[in-house]
Amino acid sequence: MNLKETFLLTGAVIAGTILLFFSPDPHRFTKGGGHPAVVEASQIQEFSDITEESLIDTQENVTITVTPPKFSEEVSKWKFGVGINTHSLELDQDLTKVSILVDDRGREYKPVGWDGAGPGGHHREGVLTFKSIIPTPRSVELRIVNVGVPVRSFVWKITN
Repeated sequence: MNLKETFLLTGAVIAGTILLFFSPDPHRFTKGGGHPAVVEASQIQEFSDITEESLIDTQENVTITVTPPKFSEEVSKWKFGVGINTHSLELDQDLTKVSILVDDRGREYKPVGWDGAGPGGHHREGVLTFKSIIPTPRSVELRIVNVGVPVRSFVWKITN
């Protein structure tokens, strides 16, 4: 490869990288499967009891992937798998203080625990735990606030 070809190839790689990181994400709110940030529950042993599809929110160069539990009254706690990735800000939030679960009647529930990476860094992963809601609502919304944007919303309809 001559010098001219090397410069052209290098320029193409740099341009592609810039487009990848700074273009708007058309899959900002997508269900798991089509987005490269999706983590399959089967790939993470800690999430082995999670059976539903992941939801992804990408805004302001921060991607949050949430994998819900099997919504059931038969389990005492609902464990949501959470992955957060960024290269633009420090992930120093206490997830038990910036997360809330809201049922279909507007009632809010605070998490009872976070088992995962502590505050700091650019990549965090863990399990956000809530007491199960009895009776099981028709839908739930997990809100995560002040992680790059004021509010991120993840909503699941529950079928029994």
